Amino acid sequence: MSYLWLKAIHVIAVISWMAGLLYLPRLFVYHCQAAKGSETSELFKVMERRLMHAITIPAATVAWIMGLLMISEIGLTGHGWLHAKLLLVVGMTAVTVFFERCRIGFKYDRNTRSARYYRIANEVPTLLMIGIVILVVTKPF
Repeated sequence: MSYLWLKAIHVIAVISWMAGLLYLPRLFVYHCQAAKGSETSELFKVMERRLMHAITIPAATVAWIMGLLMISEIGLTGHGWLHAKLLLVVGMTAVTVFFERCRIGFKYDRNTRSARYYRIANEVPTLLMIGIVILVVTKPF
C-alpha cells in the first residue's frame, strides 16, 4: 500500500478517534445528571458503549496500525518531532483507556465524579491534539 494511502486512512481514523474522545465526556456530563437506574441513565449507557466500541476504539486501533506502518516507511532516525508526537499519542491512548474505565463505572452505576470533572476532562484530548497537529505540521526538530 502506498504511503499516501496509509496517510489518508490514518487521518480518517484519527478524526474518528477524536470525535469519540470529544463526545464521550460530554455524554458523561449529561449522564451525571441522570438518576441512577432511570431510563435516561440506561440510554446513556447504551450510547456510551456504542460510541466507545463501535467508533472510538476501532478508530484508535486503525490510527495506530496506519501510523506504525508509515513509521516503517520513513523510520524514526532524524525525526525528533515524531518521537514527541508518539509520546502525545501514547497520552491520547491513555485518555482513551481512562474514558473506557469511566464508562465501565457508569455501566455499573459506580461513577463518583461530578459533571464538572468530565467538563474539564473533555479538554485533555483537545490539548493533546493541538500538540500533535503542531508537531506534524511544523516538524520543529
